[in-house]
Amino acid sequence: MSIYKKNVVSKNNKIGVICMLNFPWHTPRLPSICRIATFAGCGFAATVAQADFLKDSHADLSMRNLYFNSDNRDGAANPSKTEEWAQGFILDYRSGYTSGPVGVGVDAMGMLGVTLDSGKGRHLGSTMIPSDGDSAASEWSSFGATAKAKLSQTELRYGQLMPKIPVLVASDGRLLPQTFQGVQLQSRDLDNFTFTGGALNRAKGRASTDRTGLAVNGGTQESNRFYFGGIDYRVSRSLLLQYYGGQLEDYYTQHFAGLNHNWDLGDNGSLTTDLRYFRTRSDGANGTTSGRSQGYVASGYTSGGDGEIDNNLWSAAFTYRLGGHALTLGHQEVSDDSNFVQINQGSIDKGAGGSSLYLLTDKMLLNFTRAGERTGFAQYAYDFTALGVPGLKATVMYLKGDHIQTSSGIEQTEWERDLSLDYVIQSGTFKNMGFTWRNGMSRSEATRNGDQNRLIVNYTLPLF
Repeated sequence: MSIYKKNVVSKNNKIGVICMLNFPWHTPRLPSICRIATFAGCGFAATVAQADFLKDSHADLSMRNLYFNSDNRDGAANPSKTEEWAQGFILDYRSGYTSGPVGVGVDAMGMLGVTLDSGKGRHLGSTMIPSDGDSAASEWSSFGATAKAKLSQTELRYGQLMPKIPVLVASDGRLLPQTFQGVQLQSRDLDNFTFTGGALNRAKGRASTDRTGLAVNGGTQESNRFYFGGIDYRVSRSLLLQYYGGQLEDYYTQHFAGLNHNWDLGDNGSLTTDLRYFRTRSDGANGTTSGRSQGYVASGYTSGGDGEIDNNLWSAAFTYRLGGHALTLGHQEVSDDSNFVQINQGSIDKGAGGSSLYLLTDKMLLNFTRAGERTGFAQYAYDFTALGVPGLKATVMYLKGDHIQTSSGIEQTEWERDLSLDYVIQSGTFKNMGFTWRNGMSRSEATRNGDQNRLIVNYTLPLF
């Protein structure tokens, strides 16, 4: 069922739809999803009585049901298996802009997670669900708002952000997404160019309700500044060039250059080339002995054995598409001096761990970013639309990494195999409801072996 804004009779009616959810947050018996709706729907829309602000506003309720089963298979750690099932809700309200040369508006998002099945011995830390003692929390919720202003094709956003740029990708790999707090400016006023810049100071993990400072995996000290900026240049419809830079104060400075080109071969399909290069060096405290001794360090092997970040990474991938078929072959290399790093609060308590990387090797169990690692990978995907079954897709991928550096001098290897099956209902009452099965297997000399399954149901209901 969908209620679109074009069907609303008057502005007052639209406000009425929002304010129906205006119950006090402290009401003891009010369901959590309604409390979230209170903030996301009514807390802002009724405060600005501008026609464009309301006319262009919309709200969606996204629901995700996730069964997560991760079995480590070996090693001394206990428990060796995480098995949990949960339901997530995201109420996402986005206003339009007020009239005038500079339009202003506000976005708001309320998130709620409900544990359906877990238990002591099957809950390993905060992999998917926040911890309540040794067990999983029964439910958790959070709220975030973003003020925005727009002049022509330039937009300023302040508050809750979910960046998806090469130097930082907000993770959405579990029930609820990771979010950040800060400011972002993006401009598309110059044809074929997108300029992006900003600064972040806090993060909220995908299985947490607490904001923390920023760090890398292994770092126990929090940084309160991550600066980023970049340019996307659309040279032509088929060629995109990118440059981005990021600085996590007291940890690292990172530069990225990328190229994406699609070659149309007509009846013979198409060939896509994807080239990526990262250069990452220590910054501030991580570059000094005293700073590293305080906890400004990166995990994993480093050439000096001291946790200093010093890394180059490059990758090249080529995808050939013909009909419903897509075959990808690629290679990635990490330099020998340290692991590849981006923001990850996994070593800061409060369940803030988990991250996503702008890498084709960032998969279900491994990401193939260890010092010295050289990874070859292949993926085959098929879209069953070509066989008359629209909405059904299947993918299989295999990755193998070697030359992993260790303090003993003995190089290590690892591999991963992933299967995925996706189906989206194309029509009827449940149109756009998506079903996903993910299956991954990894075998590694550098970490514990693992087997993982994820069953996911996604559905988004437009509210207005």
